[in-house]
Amino acid sequence: MTPDATAAQRSAGPGDPGTDAELARALVEGDETALAAVYRRWSPLVHTLARRSLGDPREAEDVTQQVFLAVWRGGAGFRPERGTLAGWLVGITRRKISDALAARTRRTDLVGAAGDLLALSDPGGAGPEAVLDRVVVRHELARLPAPQREVLRLAFYEDLTQTQIAQRTGWPLGTVKSHARRGLHRLRHRLPSLAEA
Repeated sequence: MTPDATAAQRSAGPGDPGTDAELARALVEGDETALAAVYRRWSPLVHTLARRSLGDPREAEDVTQQVFLAVWRGGAGFRPERGTLAGWLVGITRRKISDALAARTRRTDLVGAAGDLLALSDPGGAGPEAVLDRVVVRHELARLPAPQREVLRLAFYEDLTQTQIAQRTGWPLGTVKSHARRGLHRLRHRLPSLAEA
């Protein structure tokens, strides 16, 4: 029997929330003190697994936070008959590490694509960050409702005034202004890092 299994099965005195079985039971019941105890007991293991897999202390800290947030949100889903609390935590940790690695790959691919775009479209011009910003803005523009996207496209890519946009689209000027305002508002909330730049 492993030390973890032994600790989980040891008997506890009255009021002792220290065994894994008692912590699991309290966690399933939504007890915040149980979450704190689980965090104190298992966060070093979770952080170590994340750091070894990711090689980045900041990413490991993010994964550790995500794991315990998932534990809190999904605590009612823990089933002691399926395995130990430690095993459940390690399973969540592995999934969060996998998510972090996939996100890293997507970021790397996006930066690489931005660099390729830069080399093709503007050799010697703006840096990869500027190209990446343009790619991200285009992606977010594509997510806007069609009227907002059209108004912003005409304003920024064709350099039309709102009056000219109203003439081209046949929409009332107030409608064009509303679409522009709503579209910019959505972009500002979706692209906070670009709004601050």
